[in-house]
Amino acid sequence: MKFGIISTANIAQKALIPAMKRAENAEVVAIASGSGQAEEVAAELDIPTAYTRYEDVLADSEVEAVYIPLPNHLHKEWVFKAAESGKHILCEKPAGLKAQEMIEMEGVCQKHGVTFMEAFMYQFHKQHDRVKELIQSGEIGYVTLMRASFSFPLRNPEGNIRVDASKGGGSLYDVGSYCLHTFQNILDDKIANVFVQGDVSSTFDVDMSARGLVNMANGVPAMFDCGFETEMRHEYEVVGTHGSIKVPSAYRPDAFGHEGHVIVEKGGVTRDERIMTDQYKEEVEHFVEAVIKGETPRNTYERSKHTMAVIDACYESMNSQKVVEVDQ
Repeated sequence: MKFGIISTANIAQKALIPAMKRAENAEVVAIASGSGQAEEVAAELDIPTAYTRYEDVLADSEVEAVYIPLPNHLHKEWVFKAAESGKHILCEKPAGLKAQEMIEMEGVCQKHGVTFMEAFMYQFHKQHDRVKELIQSGEIGYVTLMRASFSFPLRNPEGNIRVDASKGGGSLYDVGSYCLHTFQNILDDKIANVFVQGDVSSTFDVDMSARGLVNMANGVPAMFDCGFETEMRHEYEVVGTHGSIKVPSAYRPDAFGHEGHVIVEKGGVTRDERIMTDQYKEEVEHFVEAVIKGETPRNTYERSKHTMAVIDACYESMNSQKVVEVDQ
């Protein structure tokens, strides 16, 4: 499948475009930048065509699908334009700024018959499938608690879109979304309600860190923390009546040689299973396969809508300091 890239964002240059080159069923044929960097990036990454306008990628008849790594506040606009141009869409997370935006994006993509997937790449690492296998096998008994953390130090925040309130900045959108998605993915359940506290910067007016308590629909409690002010942590733990499962490299194992760890602790005995997966490559190949076969991608509209509804509830809770029910 021939991809056009809408933006020269760092995540595109460092992760997705290289992954598309490694993928067996994808090819990058065009890239556009509004900042004038497209030609330089195209030359560096061996992309045949560079455009100065995003619209030109959508007008390119050779482009079959687009990858959208634009700032969060622009996702809806360009998903609409891509769908109306008949291009399939792999869009960076979070899908939008509100659940309503995701509902509208689903509508326009279905109307124009294009496939859409929100790019939570972590779920394509096979370590998470192994965790679900272990839970289903009953090895740790019944799940009684889950926790997840994703944080990293944002050393020079000035000018970074992650702290730009007008562009959908904030730690909940950027990294907390992974934790909230993970609870749904691993426990195969929706989130019923949330209670969240955050530290909002007076300089940037976004949450630089946040922590929350979550109740799943089936009653299992979960807790998360996220932020831009601590050392790199990207992990989760599932606690059961007879043991626990820890995943210490949950979200960015690609930064550590693609190796995942699934650590099972039970009865005083620890087992560390090592699992290798090129998660970005797997994500691309899965998306293309879903398009070709006309199948629903692993990250469904329902999951994306619910994740956005949970984020909506988190921000409402942060502002009200009350438990907020998630709009189902």
